[in-house]
Order: sequence, then C-alpha cells, then structure tokens
Amino acid sequence: MISSTTRAPSRSHQYIGRLLHRIVPFVFPAAAVVLSTLLSEAAQPAENRRAPNIVFILADDLGYGDLGCYGQQLIRTPNIDRLAEQGLRFTQFYAGSTVCAPSRCVLMTGRHLGHCYIRGNGKIDLRPEDVTVADVLKAAGYATGLFGKWGLGHEGSDGVPTRQGFDEFFGYLDQHHAHNYYPTFLIRNERRVALRNVVPREGKYGQGVAEEQVDYSHDLIADEALDFIDRHHKQRFFLYLSVTLPHANNEAGSRGMEIPDYGDYADRDWPAPEKGRAAMIGRLDRDVGRVLKRLAQLGIDEQTVVMFTSDNGPHAEGGSDPDFFDCNGPLRGIKRDLYEGGIRVPLIVRWPETTPRGKVSPHVGYFGDLLATAADLAGAAAPAQHDGVSFAPTIKGDPEQQRNHDYLYWEFYERGSAQAVRADNWKAVVRPLGGDNLELYDLDSDLGEQHDVAAKHPAVVEDMRSIMKQAHVPAALWKPRGKPARRKR
Repeated sequence: MISSTTRAPSRSHQYIGRLLHRIVPFVFPAAAVVLSTLLSEAAQPAENRRAPNIVFILADDLGYGDLGCYGQQLIRTPNIDRLAEQGLRFTQFYAGSTVCAPSRCVLMTGRHLGHCYIRGNGKIDLRPEDVTVADVLKAAGYATGLFGKWGLGHEGSDGVPTRQGFDEFFGYLDQHHAHNYYPTFLIRNERRVALRNVVPREGKYGQGVAEEQVDYSHDLIADEALDFIDRHHKQRFFLYLSVTLPHANNEAGSRGMEIPDYGDYADRDWPAPEKGRAAMIGRLDRDVGRVLKRLAQLGIDEQTVVMFTSDNGPHAEGGSDPDFFDCNGPLRGIKRDLYEGGIRVPLIVRWPETTPRGKVSPHVGYFGDLLATAADLAGAAAPAQHDGVSFAPTIKGDPEQQRNHDYLYWEFYERGSAQAVRADNWKAVVRPLGGDNLELYDLDSDLGEQHDVAAKHPAVVEDMRSIMKQAHVPAALWKPRGKPARRKR
C-alpha cells in the first residue's frame, strides 16, 4: 500500500525492479540489495528520505538478570536503566544463538540457525554472497562502522567487516583473540594496529596473559566509537558497537575477569571473579552513558534509534559463578544452553519522541529481526532471503501494526547438539539434534522451564517436531553430535 507521503515508482522503475529481483539475486545478492535500495530512494521525494541513525550496542555474555532494569540488585547500571526509562524494554527477546559467532551471524544476516552459514564457533568466515545489515544500510546511504568484536571472519578472508558492508572497523576479528583484554594488537579495517601490551608466547589469535598491561582494549574501542559518531553526525550512520564486556578472558586463568580496576566494587567482600564481573558491567554501563551523552551534545538524540542487548546468556567462565548475582534472573540455564537463560536476552530501544517512553513490550522477537527492522527504519530494501520480522511498528509505538513470528528456532552443535523452538507460549527442547526426546514447557505458567508437559500435549509435541524438521536445513559444515568440518581456505 502506498502512503499519502510516498510517491509511487514510475512504470519504468517498477519494471526494472521486477527484473532485478528475478535475475540479480541469483548472481550478486549484495548487488541486488544496493540496486533495489537506490530505486527505492529515487522513488521518494527528498523530504521523505531522512531516516534515523541506528546505534546497536551488543554486550558479550550479559545475562537477562544482569541489569537493574531487569531485576539486578547488586550491580549498578544507572545509564542503561535510564535508557530503559526513556525508551522501550522488551521482556521476550532472544539472541540468535547461545554462543557468540552463530548469534552474530543470525544478527547480521537475518537468517536463523537452521538456514544461516555460521551455526557454531569455529574458524569459518562469511562468504561474499552473504548479505548483512551493514550491506543494506550502506546501500541506503548510511555510513557504517563496527567497533569491537566481529567473530564472523578471519584475517585475509572475505568475512572481514570491510568486505561485509562496513566502511570502518576497529577491534577483534576472531572471538578467541577477543578473549584477551590486553592484546598486542587490534585490527583497524584489515590491518593490525600494535598496542603497548606485552603478551609472551602470544599465538595466532592472541592467546596468553599480558605481563605488561597498558592498553585496555574495551576503552580503546569505546573511544573509537565516539569518534565515529563525531565524524558522521551530520549524515545518516549505523554504529554497531559490539563490546567484549563482560566476557571472561579464557586464557588468563585466575585473572579471568580482566579489568583495569574493580571501581565501585573494590571494597566488597566478594570473590575476585565476581568483583571483576561487576566492574566490567559497570564499565559497560559507563560507556553506554558516554554514547548517549555524545548524541545529546551533538543534537542528534531525536534522530537516533539506540538499541542495547546481549549476544547470549551469562557465562560460568573465568572463575565466575552466574548464581552469585542471579545473572539469568528467573530463567533456567546459561550460555551454551537452549533453555531460556541461554538465549533470552535484554533488549532496550530508545528513539526520543518516537518510541514509547518507559514502557515494557511483550513482543516476541530475536536477533534475526534486526536486518528487517533496520531496512524498515531506513526505508531500504531487505534481501529476499531472510527469516526476520521487522519490529519497527513496536518501536514506533504502533503495536497494532506489528507482525508476529509463527515460531523462533535454534540449533546448537556443542555438548552433543540440541534444538529448540518457541511458538506462541510453547517452548520445545530436543537433545541431541534430531533426537526422540522432546521436552515441552508452557512459558506462560512455567517461565523457569521446570515442568516438562510433553506427555500431556501430544498434538503440540507433533507440531514442534514438524517445525524443527522444516526449520533445519542440513549443511555440510555442520553435523549433529559432532564438530564443524574445517573449511578449506
């Protein structure tokens, strides 16, 4: 339907658009997005072409219960809580996966784990034909920048951010390198930038404990993100700030929660890993505040959508105990589980004068929706092949116009493999992937997934099995109950 403020494309535009949609996606999917978006832009009057900036902040291993606005009692998060007071807090939003690389693949490509290319952690890279959120927004005229952890491409591959739609990148390419907060280098675009830290016996991906700690990577990444905003605030921009906090340094042994200092928590009678986790979350909160302050200083608050979330549930790494802070809140499970605690994550969205202020949304969505939502907000064309549903109507305070998912789907290849489906109030978990044992939970009455009711609802069980069979498309790289095959490079 054509709105009263949008001019219909000419017949020539319509014809060319149909031709491109039929032919180009089979050859150059990313090119199809670019050309379709250019046609869409050309068909709109100049006064309608202004779309909001998009700032997407992704925490690493932050649990559903780690924020004050989601019930945290011991760790203070005043800036993120203020973001929720000024915007919309989602209570039924899900990560793409229960570990970092596949979760980010779902986020960037809009395809769930039964369809996307990277379905687990491993040395696998996005391909030239994969279309990302950055591709879509860059085609719509946005400046695109990624600062922090990528996890979808290694040095010299086609999967690096600058070959996947980002104009600028600074941070970690590989998730293993990202587990060291005092590395000897970070990556700017496609080149290494030497840091002043000393890490003896540092391997290819940066493993090892820094003996001389000078440059804390998170602080450098946050500063670069602010600089990106400064340089691009007079044009539309997409900032993907993918921080590494509060992920543990898995290479640091007893120093697994690396932080320059314990800050407000230095005098607490807590185990060191818990003080470190709290300080990491505090530092993350501080820098969310810095981003919000910079947007206000530059006078672009009302032109900017800010989204804050986490890539999966809380971890039990680096000596940290997720029960200490009740990091998963009322949910069962943590990172590497397909129960709610491993995949249900916070989502806060603020767009002043547009997003409902201080409200809570029960909308059920997930990472795969970002591509469709960003395209919707930008007035851009999303690729034909994606599994997302735009939640822009909810962001704009128009839930009556919001489409809903028929189901959400996950699969996981570690710990013997597993599958999960969320459909309406039902949640199903199968272990191993493709196995016979299906657990069924009614999330309306059993949010903590304590009571398996599969035996009482055989029809629902059959529906869930049918969804899993439909959603899972076998892929050569990913074998149930096994490790991913190595890709020839």
